[in-house]
Amino acid sequence: MNTVHMTIKEISEIIKSASAHDPILEGLKKDKRIGVQKLLKQIEREQMKREKEREEFAVLTQYESELRQQGFTLIAGIDEVGRGPLAGPVVAAAVILPHDFYLAGLNDSKKITEARREDFYEYIMEHATSVGVGMVHAEEIDSINIYQATKKAMSEAIVSLPVQPEYLLIDAMKIQSPFPSQSIIKGDSKSISIAAASIIAKVTRDRLMKEYAATYPGYAFEKNAGYGTKDHLGGLEKLGVTPIHRKTFAPVKELL
Repeated sequence: MNTVHMTIKEISEIIKSASAHDPILEGLKKDKRIGVQKLLKQIEREQMKREKEREEFAVLTQYESELRQQGFTLIAGIDEVGRGPLAGPVVAAAVILPHDFYLAGLNDSKKITEARREDFYEYIMEHATSVGVGMVHAEEIDSINIYQATKKAMSEAIVSLPVQPEYLLIDAMKIQSPFPSQSIIKGDSKSISIAAASIIAKVTRDRLMKEYAATYPGYAFEKNAGYGTKDHLGGLEKLGVTPIHRKTFAPVKELL
């Protein structure tokens, strides 16, 4: 295609859908206009970024790929959020993804901005084969301790999956389950299924803590999600302990 008589805007529209090896890109290298060359550099940067994202995604699917080669197709990733806060529940999610699932940039939910997490949450909920959520609230956390509460939330997430899994990939924890499983340290940055579960768990909990912020104003739950920030500690000293606070956690227990 001869682009000499085309405007840069026209060229920009044409190459939006061009692949990395599209002949039109080779042809554009002969176009000496500065604007065209800038456009080419921009396209090359974007293609390199997409290629890097695909490579990173491929690394994240290694556990799932190996399990599929062994004959497992319904692989659930399990992760939790909320072990450390002074208030609110611990929330776990279990996610089964289809074999052709792709979402560039998906990894540990803590490394992604809130706006992007929300977008990812919606995408995962729409495209996942199955999603389950488990939740254990403050009163029970105080009763059975946070470690047992985390395991219970994970078990509830698995049980609540509408589609029964064949294999479990669990972030760091080991839980009793009728399904074969594997515990992966820092699994949310090594397994795409666990990464997806971390997104579902975090967004679910963050949304709930924003609802609690309206019920219990003065603790900044909408910003700190129950973690012991300066605003939260100030609220505790001024307003006291709420029903959603974990009464066995310091410094909450010192205020009782």
